[in-house]
Amino acid sequence: MSRHALLSASSSHRWLNCPPSARLCESYEDKGSDYAAEGTDAHSLCEFKLKTALGMEAQDPTENLSYYSEEMEDCANDYAAYVLELVEVAKKSSSDPVILIEQRLDYSRFVESGFGTGDCVIVADGTLTIVDYKHGRGILVEADNNPQMMLYALGALEIFDGIYDIETVCMTIYQPRRSSISTFTLSKDDLYKWAEDTLKPAAELAYAGNGNYQCGEWCQFCKAKHDCRKRAEYNLELAKFDFRLPPLLTDEDVEEILGRIDGLVSWANDIKEYALQAAVGGKEWHGWKLVEGRSNRRYTDETVVAEAVAAAGFDPYESKVMGVTAMTSLLGKKRFEEVIGGYIEKPQGKPTLVPESDKRPAINTAKQDFNEFKEDK
Repeated sequence: MSRHALLSASSSHRWLNCPPSARLCESYEDKGSDYAAEGTDAHSLCEFKLKTALGMEAQDPTENLSYYSEEMEDCANDYAAYVLELVEVAKKSSSDPVILIEQRLDYSRFVESGFGTGDCVIVADGTLTIVDYKHGRGILVEADNNPQMMLYALGALEIFDGIYDIETVCMTIYQPRRSSISTFTLSKDDLYKWAEDTLKPAAELAYAGNGNYQCGEWCQFCKAKHDCRKRAEYNLELAKFDFRLPPLLTDEDVEEILGRIDGLVSWANDIKEYALQAAVGGKEWHGWKLVEGRSNRRYTDETVVAEAVAAAGFDPYESKVMGVTAMTSLLGKKRFEEVIGGYIEKPQGKPTLVPESDKRPAINTAKQDFNEFKEDK
């Protein structure tokens, strides 16, 4: 593994919180995933669309994209249109702002051998703008104090600070499949202060393989998550409650468990998957064995089945309207709104208990509704 990958911007949330995890992960193979491959395809298409929109020479990658879809096309077009809006804003302060796409950004002044690639960098007098495209629809990524974005900004400042009179850094994460455009702005001075006070000390520990292991939401992206002893100890601390039923727990007990239960479930599933894959590879676990799981019957050839059923005098097909996501992919986002937008509703979601840090507004409980009713009377 090349040394520059050790303290990457994309993994910075993990190694800043858990410095020794950087060296620990070096011994693990990077297996990749379909999600990562899809994201790579989306970035290639976004790069092409943006360069084309800006009048830059670019080669259309579409025929070589394994995960290309109408949805990806719409996402890339919308991304390019959004960046063009930012460029127009930049032109108000600089007649000819610098626009860099897929730019190598070196932040090694603060992090040993550190560099990354910025999706889009816009440089104008007064403001440096960093834009990062996220194609994932699972985890919502926020720009607020996002270390990956801050590292990209530091790398861009290494190139342009001094050439341009930059005072403010604006960082935006564009995540279309979550309908999210998240922006975080801070002064250049505050960014440098974070780099000196927080980033450098943690990066030095991480590069040396020192520091303390810490568990948190960053564990979900760690290659060592399934057999990390610190993570096991952290989650097994819940055993102190002796798995008592809720009525026997205090309010404080429940609140502590709520703060850990998602991590506990995630860790337990990681352990199960690790043990399964090891068993498939030949490892024998005492007291456990591999068996064939349940499966459902399926046709070996749907075309032949349909023909045989039709020949017998029956209709082999069932008909139903596509789901909203499939219909959006079929029509395209704009055409979808034009044709059937007026027939779409979004029912109220099922109540979900989340931490106070969640940005969704709180909903009224039955008790609150009753109190408001009494006040109205």
